[in-house]
Amino acid sequence: MIELDEKDHKILSALKRDGSLNAGEVGKAVGLTQSSAWRRIKRLEDGGVILGRRVRLNKAALGFDVVVYLGVKLAVKGRVSLEDFERAVCAVPEVQLVQHVLGIYDYRLKVVARDLSDFERILRRRIMTLPGVGEIESNVMLSEIG
Repeated sequence: MIELDEKDHKILSALKRDGSLNAGEVGKAVGLTQSSAWRRIKRLEDGGVILGRRVRLNKAALGFDVVVYLGVKLAVKGRVSLEDFERAVCAVPEVQLVQHVLGIYDYRLKVVARDLSDFERILRRRIMTLPGVGEIESNVMLSEIG
């Protein structure tokens, strides 16, 4: 486990806000030289603290105006049914996030759709036909804060 100081935390915050920042930009934001920032970022990557950088896409600009969070309860639980469900759900392109959770539902999914009728099609033809699906709860996202 890597020990993090205040500068490391500032670097992580800067990269969390904008993963496209280069070492010079990070250094400027946290009060370090480019080379010092680069060495710290490299240490955080090598230590497994930074696992990678992601691109955030504007769903609306891509034509996906609806985001729905689903709670999915499997009808039958067991290792085989979990693996079958996970393999199948990860193949659905509109499913952006799959979380195996503890609680009322077995999985939480983040699904994007062009509109509500598109979501209904995805739900009926793709999600409800996945292996092992029992109950589904839908929550349509109204707005995202932060």
